[in-house]
Amino acid sequence: MNFTLDFSSLAPYWPVFLRGAWLTLKMTTVAIVVGVSIGVIVAFAKNSKNRLVARACGAYIEAVRNTPFLVQIFLLYFGLASLGVHMPTFAAAVLAMIINIAAYAAEIIRAGIDSVPRGQIEAAECLGLSVWRIRWHVMLQPAIERVYPALTSQFLLMMQASAMASQISAEELTAIANTVQSDTFRSLETYIVVAGLYLVLSVLVKLLAYAFGEYIFKRRRTIRRAAAQARRSPVSHMAMASVATAGAVPVAHAPFIHGVSQPRNTVEGSAS
Repeated sequence: MNFTLDFSSLAPYWPVFLRGAWLTLKMTTVAIVVGVSIGVIVAFAKNSKNRLVARACGAYIEAVRNTPFLVQIFLLYFGLASLGVHMPTFAAAVLAMIINIAAYAAEIIRAGIDSVPRGQIEAAECLGLSVWRIRWHVMLQPAIERVYPALTSQFLLMMQASAMASQISAEELTAIANTVQSDTFRSLETYIVVAGLYLVLSVLVKLLAYAFGEYIFKRRRTIRRAAAQARRSPVSHMAMASVATAGAVPVAHAPFIHGVSQPRNTVEGSAS
């Protein structure tokens, strides 16, 4: 049996494919922005001293993470409809995505917050910083910087999981593909095109996330420039080598000992 790929029959459907890809990207963007914002609140609330609030946030995270995303969509779309609450397919799909990504982002961000050394928080408290400034500058920003790769991976998974919205007839990319293949009977070619579009969208999301991270995390750029400058100029390495051979101990490694950066022979000479 001879079989050849024929993409020419899909040419009239390219505007439909692009419309579905745009809807997928729009759903993902809204879910990421709103979901991460809610996730930050839930992450702090889970570490709250109020046990009731902390347990409620923990129950929400466990309920979302241990149930399939498709079931969550059905609960919002069909379950609420049985109670008289009817939502458009787009709204139901985006709301399910927000609830899902908020739970995963909350757990990721909470892990990043727990990794912040307690000494930094205590030092900020001693300086008299307000609670909000401590949470934003001392806790949240370093935490998000550390877990940002994990958040980016979760963004990609959420975009790919948006294909589940086709089960409630949301006109995103997978639903468009189902319609096109039923019209053209070219299933293989249709889903090859859809796979290519998802690949392009994934690369686009990764590039946008990388650019956003480079813009937000200025310390990362500063460290990278300093490392590059150190590689280009050997003076800093020679200075460090001379300090090491002189028997000096950097003050940064012994903050409570004064004069440790002086060579040992100089100290002994002054004592004698």
